[in-house]
Amino acid sequence: MTKEITAEQRVIRDAKLFIGGEYLEALSGETFNTINPATNKKLATVANGGEADTRIAIVTAQRTFESGVWSRMPVEERSKILCRMADLIMMKVDELAYVESMDVGKPIKESRGFDIPRAASNFRFFAEMAKYMVHEHYDMSNYMSYVQYAPAGVTSLIIPWNLPFMQMTWKASAALAAGNTVVVKPASYTPLSAVMLGEIANEAGLPPGVLNILTGPGSTVGTVMCTHPAVRRISFVGESNTGKTVMRNAAENLIPVSLELGGKSANIVFEDAELDEAVAGSIEAIFRNQGEICLAGSRILVQESIYDQFLDRFVAAVKQIKVGDPMDEETDMGALVSKGHLKSVDEYVQIGLAEGAKLAYGGKRVPHLPDGNFYEPTVLYDVDNKMRIAQEEIFGPVPVIIPFKTEEDAIRIANDSIYGLAGVVWTNDLRRGQRVTSQIHSGLLWVNCWYVRDLRTPFGGAKASGIGREGGRHSFDFYTEAKTITMKK
Repeated sequence: MTKEITAEQRVIRDAKLFIGGEYLEALSGETFNTINPATNKKLATVANGGEADTRIAIVTAQRTFESGVWSRMPVEERSKILCRMADLIMMKVDELAYVESMDVGKPIKESRGFDIPRAASNFRFFAEMAKYMVHEHYDMSNYMSYVQYAPAGVTSLIIPWNLPFMQMTWKASAALAAGNTVVVKPASYTPLSAVMLGEIANEAGLPPGVLNILTGPGSTVGTVMCTHPAVRRISFVGESNTGKTVMRNAAENLIPVSLELGGKSANIVFEDAELDEAVAGSIEAIFRNQGEICLAGSRILVQESIYDQFLDRFVAAVKQIKVGDPMDEETDMGALVSKGHLKSVDEYVQIGLAEGAKLAYGGKRVPHLPDGNFYEPTVLYDVDNKMRIAQEEIFGPVPVIIPFKTEEDAIRIANDSIYGLAGVVWTNDLRRGQRVTSQIHSGLLWVNCWYVRDLRTPFGGAKASGIGREGGRHSFDFYTEAKTITMKK
């Protein structure tokens, strides 16, 4: 039985900028409100950072980097501080989970059971890995060469609204472990948990100026973070068109970028799959986090011989999903992040129906929860992959079910997309699983499972789903500069 979050842990504080180890108001004095998606009422007041605030944060990070207080600190000492941050995250897991669910609209059992513990794991993993990175050494007859992986410098991290704390720590922990200083911009929809990382950093003993957190619009804060000449790395997670803008801005100063962008991943169910397992896994892959997840298995491709059987079982399972108050431990699906996003998801459903898709379940707002951004888990079937609902990212609880005949058909349909982030294959034939995954143009693929992550492995997408890889040594490759030093013996 999950313990109740206490009244003391149910605290929502206003959010300020975190620069140089201090919480500050924006220079303009301007603020904006963050809204509770479950009620559409004000949750907190947030400092509205601008261009001047961002430049100050970047210069602070640059000076801190050049001082060597962090960049030249022995890796063992850096590791201890980052592990303390991991410990503090777990000590505050209930408070952080409460804030995350209130700000995002997601079920508390997901925030507390996965997102926040995973954030602590991110810090601990990269803190430990940094101590054991292999350094290369090459001998020649009269010379010796070795490779030094030096921290790159000031790193800009721009984080999305769907998994704010987990995504922030995934990026920041690796960049910090490599010895960089960091400037983070959380999404304006969901800034509250990210800002809380500042007090955790101070409590853990992270030197002031190493971590800086800016709240404010991407058009100002984000633009400066991608164009300032002192920035040496940019890692962005978000929508593909915004990713193109980030890349264009970064090109002005030749700043290396890592982009994790949108997805429209194929979830392929073959006739020899364990059907109950495939149904349960497919439900998880599209309805977790209200479908607001880039890795969602949003295109469900089902072999014709089991199509009706799968659809019946899938719809029956969807009907059991409990949509409701994110703070209720029994809730499976909470509220969409904003009124605007709720409208967008519903418009896609209407587009799909106009295109000829059939509605098996859902397709409207939850009638007994009129105040929040609650949308029914929705199933559209008999979908053609050419339809907009199969090609464009809905980013909500709306799977589209597409029939296919043969293995070759499944591969063709899966690859008929501008995206290439992830994919899932359900089959009892492991040779088929290996054969199909090797032909799908995506960066991440699962066979008979979904969202299983080993932090040592590379993470990223192909095509319009992004550029670059992070995870394990791939993160250190990105957040460092490889320097070859050759010496005469």
